[in-house]
Amino acid sequence: MADTMQFELVSPERLLASVQASAVQIPGADGDMTAMPDHAPTITTLRPGVLRVEGPEGTTEYVVTGGFAEIGASGVSVLAERAVPKAEMTQEEMANMVEEAKTAYSTAKEFFENEPGPVDDAAKLLSDMVAMGEDIGLNAR
Repeated sequence: MADTMQFELVSPERLLASVQASAVQIPGADGDMTAMPDHAPTITTLRPGVLRVEGPEGTTEYVVTGGFAEIGASGVSVLAERAVPKAEMTQEEMANMVEEAKTAYSTAKEFFENEPGPVDDAAKLLSDMVAMGEDIGLNAR
């Protein structure tokens, strides 16, 4: 069993990380999960949350708002809708993310009045954004 695996985090703007990791904690849409070297092949969608990467250099955390993670025996690749190193996250950035989620929720309620699926999805996104803000110590309300 290998001690580390390749980890890559990409957002539309840039490559945020390409490092060796011993574990990656992923905020999966169906629940948090930890990927380690020799993990069974898995693909999961992301929910808003904190992605933690443990490696020889220590632990690094990133705020992600959604996307996909592909996990394999030799590594993890994360394609995030939006990703920001937690150390660079600001109250203004958090407020913008929450405002976008509130707008999506309002729009879904307006256009999908009798279709609970899209409205429920937008409400869950907003709830996850608020929880993420609380988790990282920023006011999301």
